[in-house]
Amino acid sequence: MHEREPTPRFTDHEVTSAETEPKLRPRIYAASLSDYNNGILHGRWIDATGDIEEMQHAISEMLAASPTTARHGEPAEEWAIHDYDDFGDIRVGEHQSVATIARWSEGLERHGEAFAAWIAHGGEEGDDLIEQFEDRYQGEWESIEAYAEYMLDELGAQRIIDNAPEWLQPYLKLDIQGFARDLELSGDVVACEATSGIWIFSGG
Repeated sequence: MHEREPTPRFTDHEVTSAETEPKLRPRIYAASLSDYNNGILHGRWIDATGDIEEMQHAISEMLAASPTTARHGEPAEEWAIHDYDDFGDIRVGEHQSVATIARWSEGLERHGEAFAAWIAHGGEEGDDLIEQFEDRYQGEWESIEAYAEYMLDELGAQRIIDNAPEWLQPYLKLDIQGFARDLELSGDVVACEATSGIWIFSGG
């Protein structure tokens, strides 16, 4: 599997990187609908960290072992996700595609809860989902104000104040809270609640 190194964005202000968090091991419970409609609970827990072909093969094996098929001879072809585990904040629909689950699972394996929060907040779709996350992820921070203070420092705001006339400097002060508020209101950043702070993502 091709590993793409994320752009370094982390500083001393950051609480922790998603790369250091325990990785999730997502799985789904795929159930046969023909059996379900006949009052029979028949399904299988399937490891979602494998590739698409492995998951589809496991689902096919589950359907082939259908009690309703054994009894009446009609093949079981339809299935749905009736439960799931270790997807973080992601809500998995009954008819979520195997391809989407595979992409989510890869992201969860690499980046843990931060990736789940991004998807749950409305993260992008597409084959380059993980690359999009890595481009937008700005790290885990104590607060939006901590991130805003870092950004102001990167932009050289304090240097501008230091270069102002000496008599003016005592009257100049950075409005960190206001800058943090404007970052969110403008959509320049998205903040999602984390276990011990917030995850920051650049806006679209």
